[in-house]
Amino acid sequence: MLSAKPAILAVSHSCVATTGCAATLCDVSLFKSASTVSLLTLISRISGLVRELLIASTFGASAMTDAFNVAFRIPNLFRRFFGEGAFSQAFVPVLGATKAQHGDDATRLLIDRVATVLVWALLGLSVLGVLGAAGLVWAMASGLKQDPHGFEVAVVMTRWMFPYIAFMSLVALGAGVLNTWKRFAVPAATPVLLNVCMIAAAGLGAPWFKTIGIEPIYALGGGVLLGGASQLGVQWWALKRLHLQPRIRWTLSALREAWACPETQSILRLMGPALLGVSVAHISMLINTQIASHLPPGSVSWITYADRLMEFPTALLGVAMGVVLMPQLAIARASGNHAKYSSMLDWGLRLVAVTAIPCAVALLVFPTPLVAALYHYGAMTAFDVQQVTHALMGWGTGLIGIVAIKVLAPGYYASQDTKTPVRVAIGVLIFTQLLNIALVPIFAHAALTLSIGIGAMVNALWLLVGLIKRGSYKPEPGWGVFLLQVLAGCVLLAIFLMWANSHWDWTELRAEKFKRIWLLALILSGGAAIYFAAITVAGLQLRQLLRR
Repeated sequence: MLSAKPAILAVSHSCVATTGCAATLCDVSLFKSASTVSLLTLISRISGLVRELLIASTFGASAMTDAFNVAFRIPNLFRRFFGEGAFSQAFVPVLGATKAQHGDDATRLLIDRVATVLVWALLGLSVLGVLGAAGLVWAMASGLKQDPHGFEVAVVMTRWMFPYIAFMSLVALGAGVLNTWKRFAVPAATPVLLNVCMIAAAGLGAPWFKTIGIEPIYALGGGVLLGGASQLGVQWWALKRLHLQPRIRWTLSALREAWACPETQSILRLMGPALLGVSVAHISMLINTQIASHLPPGSVSWITYADRLMEFPTALLGVAMGVVLMPQLAIARASGNHAKYSSMLDWGLRLVAVTAIPCAVALLVFPTPLVAALYHYGAMTAFDVQQVTHALMGWGTGLIGIVAIKVLAPGYYASQDTKTPVRVAIGVLIFTQLLNIALVPIFAHAALTLSIGIGAMVNALWLLVGLIKRGSYKPEPGWGVFLLQVLAGCVLLAIFLMWANSHWDWTELRAEKFKRIWLLALILSGGAAIYFAAITVAGLQLRQLLRR
């Protein structure tokens, strides 16, 4: 068979060669798919917030929640390698190229071979992970040994959840196949199942475990495992309806044949740079988790709760950018249309400014009401709210950079340059850890999110300067006026949110939880209205920007 790269280029050139009518239909389909994915992502994030709220109210922030969060991060780390991280980045382009060049039969054969290699690798990894759970927990968070029982709980839950890696890696394979066949809804919807299972585990499983004398936090480990199995089951059903379910071969000869397949080898080669990029991001996470485990009990959980809240705007904006912008960039680059390529980057960055800057303002000046309304129930204390608030403000400093990277990094990937973003990430990793050395003694756990936030801003600026220097991106006229319009709206938004933050005692409203929730909803709605009204009065035509 031919290599994947020529086929990818052929597909890109064929897309550019379509007629104007076909291109219009393609754009409509793309935006329809983007809307579907964004809506389902919104549902997933809302259910995720409900999950975190219930976990926080049931367990609070303690050595036990630290143990769970550490145990949950270990399979998530490997999932990034074998699942939607490095594997997906390598598998999806080869799968699409094979489908375009060799047809459905050859693509089904490739799916079978890749699934066979993946399952064998995951079985071996799961066995090693279960056997070496204690060493993994110590390497990631040795500070948990401050509470020997907490350390042991983390080890047990790591063993429980390690098969989750296998489930989610196969889910990533299924998602790649379904997306290639333009079935976007199922992969976007299945994360909700994990949240539902964990909600049931916290709300039903934990009380039952307590009545029968089992540590209640173990229920969350069972919920994670059940959630992974549920996602795989739904995707397998969707693949079966398309007659695309992988046929896994269990003989060594079949494994050798699948391993020697040129497309399998191509995927393995493409995974190299992707693995390095994923590794850099997770090395930072591992270091920060290790540091947090040596801080007062609850530190890992405070950071995790803040992270879940911060992911809400970044996931929604990031998904929109990834779905809508990346395909257009790839087509523009393949056709040699440098003006359109630069214009798309400019559009994406303006959209980042309009959406991410006000969100960052909210995280920085209105964090306590957000945290209190979402988490301050049950076992979550006012002190915990204060600590989560400090961590959330650290994330807020880097929100603009985190979202901007979703636009800037694809600017390099569309040019088949995967090395530059990795080199930048390595430099930022070193810079971030230097900040940790300076800031952790002063700000404790909040320094860990603050350093990542500052690092994200440096990362985004570095990528932006690189695109400008190589001539890939030329900022279009009007940026100065545009930023002044956005900043004017943000100033009014900040004034309104600061007033709302000081006018009510948000932790004291705990006894009136429904009043607090509705009050938060009204203030956020009012803040959004003030911001968009202000930028409109200032002359920013938002509808024209979106249409562009």
